[in-house]
Amino acid sequence: MIQSAIRDGRVSTHSIAPAQVIRGAGAWNQSLTAIHSLTQRPLLLGRSAATQPLREELSRDLRKLGLSVIPQTLDHDCCEQDLQRLQSALSSHGCDAVIAAGGGKVLDAGKLLAHRAGVACITVPLSAATCAGWTALSNLYSPVGAFEGDQALDRCPDLLIFDHDLLLRAPARTLASGIADALAKWYEASVSSGSSTDGLIQQAVQMARVLRDQLLLDSLDAMANPGGEAWQRVVEACGLTAGVIGGLGGARCRTVAAHAVHNGLTQLQACHSVLHGEKVGFGVLVQLRLEERLGGNRLAAQAHRQLLPLLQALELPVSLDDLGLGEASLKDLQQVCEFACRDSSDLHHLPFSVTPGALLEALVGAAEVSPVLP
Repeated sequence: MIQSAIRDGRVSTHSIAPAQVIRGAGAWNQSLTAIHSLTQRPLLLGRSAATQPLREELSRDLRKLGLSVIPQTLDHDCCEQDLQRLQSALSSHGCDAVIAAGGGKVLDAGKLLAHRAGVACITVPLSAATCAGWTALSNLYSPVGAFEGDQALDRCPDLLIFDHDLLLRAPARTLASGIADALAKWYEASVSSGSSTDGLIQQAVQMARVLRDQLLLDSLDAMANPGGEAWQRVVEACGLTAGVIGGLGGARCRTVAAHAVHNGLTQLQACHSVLHGEKVGFGVLVQLRLEERLGGNRLAAQAHRQLLPLLQALELPVSLDDLGLGEASLKDLQQVCEFACRDSSDLHHLPFSVTPGALLEALVGAAEVSPVLP
């Protein structure tokens, strides 16, 4: 934990990082002693059928340590309905820790479950699609996958196991999604926090810029050569460095329009098969379009021209058609915009006001290429 003074004399407290991070090829095997020191009866949380065989391997390894493993499956996204059921299971089985092995929704649910129960938390990302394995934050969704809000946690996980061998087994699409999510750190933090006088926030924003530059350089090589040096740098950028930025910056190094657009898109059932980072990457294009059109920011137009071809090369969605919303009704798109523009939305960290109508225009025109002005 760190306490950082701010200008009006108040003190903010936030958790920066997991207590221990074990990373690299073979990290899972290297972590078994650390796991044994944290738990004797863990609840092992997962979700997808695709990762079930892998979770069974992890469970066998844990049982060889003499641990009593209680496997549980998330039925939905991280939602209260699942959490209540899992809290009952954790209590009835006398579990002393949660090991969350999966993607961002599983990791968020595992963190929140451990937080509420006051037990140890161990995160094992099975893809590099988000930095959820690192952070002291969980996003909550409805049972049908609509974003409802987020909850800050007392601390980051007690142990993060970032095993490259496990990540190599994830679909390539998850890494592309993670790249888009990590890129958003710069495009959002530079707007919300770029003028901050707080040293840690300034440093977090600059780390986000370096992260963006590395992803611009390495992403295509990483996708083409899984397990290679560029791939290793990119998965750790998405799963670890992005978390460092969130930890250093805390609540004041905020998301802005890109994540607000994501949150709005989750309100539509037709968009639920689109991954978190895929929605966020589209949201970055929308944010840059808003900065250009409403904020008069020519640098935003330049950034849009730079980012668009990379997202396309990564086969990420850049238009409503790509998101499966080409035939969406005006009413549906208005619902997205109204949710993204609600009073509590991070979209309002933009330095200008945005109406649902203006946001709708940016959604429709997200993939349009701006002319280069003299």
